[in-house]
Amino acid sequence: MSFADLRKEYSMAGLLEKDLARDPFRQFDKWFQEAEAAKITEPNAMTLSTTTRDGRPASRTVLLKGLDGRGFVFYSNYESRKGRDLAENPRVSLLFPWVALERQVIIEGSVARLTREESEAYFHTRPRASQLGAWVSQQSAIINGRAVLEDAMKALDKKYAGVEVPAPPNWGGYRVNPETVEFWQGRRSRLHDRLRYRREKSGDWLIERLAP
Repeated sequence: MSFADLRKEYSMAGLLEKDLARDPFRQFDKWFQEAEAAKITEPNAMTLSTTTRDGRPASRTVLLKGLDGRGFVFYSNYESRKGRDLAENPRVSLLFPWVALERQVIIEGSVARLTREESEAYFHTRPRASQLGAWVSQQSAIINGRAVLEDAMKALDKKYAGVEVPAPPNWGGYRVNPETVEFWQGRRSRLHDRLRYRREKSGDWLIERLAP
């Protein structure tokens, strides 16, 4: 099978050092707003890559749920495969593939759990069905069919009828503290712009251009 006919030129925009914000969080916010304006489906969808202690990799798509000067936030079941990976090796890569804009953002850094208070505060902003779903799914476990989930959902819906659904103890948030953040903009002739912020020991951000 050949994919030669899928080749294309990237010509929508460029990215120069003078165009960048002083820190990667502001630059990410700028690009994220442009992704929203372009009506990209779920612009907060990101590929989260983890590895086990012995280097076995895994990737999956999760949703960015928060961003501030401390890092990028997402939520998950702590006992899922990703949760187990993060417990063994708390270093990750995030990828935002904004293909329609010929852009991607790649983040590498360390990860830590949010406080229980932060996780519970977010949990109670979720739709009730999503709250129940967090209890129902033993994420990454093998189950004997969809009926297992549907039956458990009905039972929990009845159990918590008329009362607040508590946050499961094995569910919560993670914050990725970035060490590098790369902004990639496609360019003609595959001479893409790759500008990377790298955090120095002082805490300042150094901007570097990478060869495409």
